[in-house]
This record gives sequence, C-alpha cells and structure tokens, in this order.
Amino acid sequence: MIRVALYLIFVGMLAYGVALLADRPGDVVITWQGWRLETSLMVLGVAMLATMVVLALLWSLIRALLRSPFMLRAFLHNRRGVRAYEAISRGLIAVGAGDLVAARKFTSEVKRIAPAEPLALLLGAQSAQLAGDREAADQAFRAMASRADTKALGLHGLYIEAQRRDDRVSARAYAEEAARTEPALTWAGKAVLETRCATGDWAGALALLERGKRGLDRDDYRRRRAVMLTARALGAEEADRDNARSFALEAVKLAPTLVPAAALAGRMLAEGGDLRKASRIIEKAWRANPHPDLAQGFAELRFGDAARDRLKRIEGLVKKTPGNIEGALALARVALDAQEFGKARAALAPYLGAPARRVCLLMAALERAEHNDEGRAREWIARALNAAPDPAWTADGYVSDRWLPVSPVSGRLDAFEWRVPLAGLVSQAQVIEPQPAAGPVASAPSPLEPQAPLIEKAGALSAAAEPAAITTASRRLKRTQPKPEPVIPLVHAPDDPGPEPVEDGEPQADSGPGGWRKMFE
Repeated sequence: MIRVALYLIFVGMLAYGVALLADRPGDVVITWQGWRLETSLMVLGVAMLATMVVLALLWSLIRALLRSPFMLRAFLHNRRGVRAYEAISRGLIAVGAGDLVAARKFTSEVKRIAPAEPLALLLGAQSAQLAGDREAADQAFRAMASRADTKALGLHGLYIEAQRRDDRVSARAYAEEAARTEPALTWAGKAVLETRCATGDWAGALALLERGKRGLDRDDYRRRRAVMLTARALGAEEADRDNARSFALEAVKLAPTLVPAAALAGRMLAEGGDLRKASRIIEKAWRANPHPDLAQGFAELRFGDAARDRLKRIEGLVKKTPGNIEGALALARVALDAQEFGKARAALAPYLGAPARRVCLLMAALERAEHNDEGRAREWIARALNAAPDPAWTADGYVSDRWLPVSPVSGRLDAFEWRVPLAGLVSQAQVIEPQPAAGPVASAPSPLEPQAPLIEKAGALSAAAEPAAITTASRRLKRTQPKPEPVIPLVHAPDDPGPEPVEDGEPQADSGPGGWRKMFE
C-alpha cells in the first residue's frame, strides 16, 4: 500500500511539472562560435533526454565489447562446472550402487574436466576402494589430507585404510591428527578414546573424555568416566592404594550400580576400617545388580569373622533381593562354610528342578559335607556337566573369568555384561525325537537327574533302535519347513565397499564348488 501511494505521488509531481512547463513556455538561445541556436525550453529538455539515452546505449555497447573475453571465459567455466557436477553426482551414485564400470567412466571424466575439485578426489578414492585398488585409494586420501578444505575427509579415509591393513599404529596417528585438527569430529574422538583405552592409557582417555563431554549425553558421560576410573583403580591397586581408593569412590559416585566399582570400593573401604560406608555401597549395587563379587565382598567385610557371622550378614543382604538366584547361591555357600546344612539345602531347593552348574556343584559339596555321600556327590557333578551354563562376564562372544573395561575382540569400552554366554544364539529349530522299535531301551533316569533334551534322549537309545524311523521323520520335517525368503543384499557405504578382493584360486564364500557349503555336502 505504501509503494502504491509513493508511485502515485511521483506520477502526480511529474505531471504537475510537465503541465507547469507547458503553461509557461520560454525561449532558450545558445550562441557559440558564431552559431546561434534558438528553441523552446520543452524541446531542449526532450533533446537532452534523448542525448543521454543514446550515450548510455553507446557506453553499454562499448562495455560489452570490452568485457566479451571475460564473459566468454566465465561461460565456459560455468559450463565445465555443470558438467563436472553431473559427472561427480553420477559417479557417486554408481559407487553407492556398486557399478564399477560406470564409476570408472565418470571418474575419468571428472579427472579430465575438474581434477582439482574436492569431490573429484573423493570420487577417485571411492572408485579405487570399489575396485579393490588400495594403493590408489591411499594416494587419493593423502592428496585430500594435504589440502585444508579436505583434510578431515582425507584423514578419515586414511584411518579406514589403515584399519583394513590392520596397521593400528598408523590408524592411531591419523585419528590423533584428525582429533587435533577438528576436535568436533565424532569418529576421531571415539577412535582415539578406544585406542587409549585399549592401550591402558586411562589418564589420557579421561582427559579426552573431558574435552568431548559436551557432545555426550549426561548419563553416557558418567557411565564412561566411571568405567575408566574403575579400570584406573584396578591398575593402581597394588602400587598406589590411596589413589586407587579415590578413583574407585569417584566411580561409585558416578555409577552406583557398576558392580566392579562397588566391589572394589567396598573392599578397599573395609580394609581401611570404614565398614558402614562399604556396606552401604555394596548394598546399593546389590539391589540393582546382584552379583557373586558383591556377595563375597559383603560377607568378608570384617577380616577374621566366624562363618556364622558371615552367614548372618549374608542373610540380611539376601533379604533385599528375594527370589534372586545369586542371593540363594551366596547364602548356600556361606551356610555350607558355617555347617548350616539345612539353610543351604533350603536356599537351593527352589532351583533343583532345572539346576544350573553352580547349583549342581554346591549340591555335590553339600552331599559330601553333610552325609559324606560320595556317590550322590559324583551324581551331582555328572549332572553339572550337562546343566545349563551360569552367567559370566561376556563381551562380543568372549568369556572372561573377571570383569574387563574393554572388549578384547572389538575394543569397545564397557562391553562386558554379566549374562549367560551366547544366550541369544540358541537355535529355535525343531528337534526330532526318534521313535524306537520294540527292543531294549536305556534305563530310566535317576530322580535326581535333570530332564534331558530330546537329542540326548535319542543318544541314550540302544543300538537296537530302528534307524528308518529317524530317516522318515527327518524327511517329513524337511518337507514341512517353509522355504526361506530371498535375501536382498544391502548397498555398501561409499567408504566401505565390502570385503577384500579374493585372489584367483581362493575359495569363494558362496555355494560354488570351492565355497564353504562344500563342507556340509
């Protein structure tokens, strides 16, 4: 609305000026070098306006002629840039799709059109990775690392290539340099942190964690710091017990439910005579995560206590988590030491239907101590061989007899969990129980033996069992099982084109003549 008003005001003033000149005509006389020019004021104004327009047109023409070489060069440059952009886009799409031929074609075109472009270097490196040419990929990433605008990307590529070569020294150097150059890089900070943790440099790892705490969730930061402090306390326990105790107490403050930190802090506080604080720390961790280390530390708070005193203390701890098997096992173990066999047997009674290995071994010790019954003890030990496994410190399929701060398989921090090893890998396939023919069968199991799986029952049959029934049942199961759905392969990430190229003559990981399926034929 304001613009319309201003426009109308301007037009009105212009019309008023023209009308004013038309109502008051005048003459203009110009005398110069013997020339005399007489005209009206209106004609002179129109002539001057026309002269200005002509001069402007002439100036624009002259300026365009003078700038034509520069304009032509800019046009050709823009045209080349558009072609390079299209070639880079299609090349990156070809790399993502795994089309090696198209990736090489567009890479050659980009190198010819715009070899110095940052994305051209990236396309060349990824095409080399897709082709399995590690040397060319390494050269391309080094070229990117030498430039300021692509240094972070080049260092990331060099780090990946060093990992593929299993060159941990070079990988650590590239990650350290990337972290110094760009502190906000998540992958660099994580790689440096994992490397320092894997090498036991807990002071450096804690310093790095403090620098990057702003990019972490509060709970994640507290958990990581607690794990590092626990590892540092365990390392300094023998050499510097004062610092080890302070590290353990800080770890417990950050993560009260961390079992290794609570067990270590409780033990060190008990050694220093602070039994009340040690009991409080262990009890808090026990309520969240009942664990044998916590039970043992709580039972041994007072050095030299009698077995009955330890039993009384453990009974109080077990009441805080009723129905937990770890509490029952701890109570049975201490009751066995105190020769309270009734309490030990009552604690283990709810778990005798399908006993785990520790339950079987405690029952064997109980039979020996209470009745001196070696036969029953051996029977329980035999059952322990086929009993369900007990929880253990497990990380990435690796089982350790003690807690470790870093997984030796993947290098992950805080990877160990107290659980049954490989519990998630139990097969859900149907099991066929063969039908025995008329004839002698194995004797019935003892009442103390656990119920055996179906496969173990098949193994207990005598040699007189008819094998034809097994074959018929197997064929029937194969016919009823549904066929698996076809698997659609995933597209590899551009910086991870897949496994290493297989040399000629090396067996392929497929169903071909030399593949791994040959083992099962």
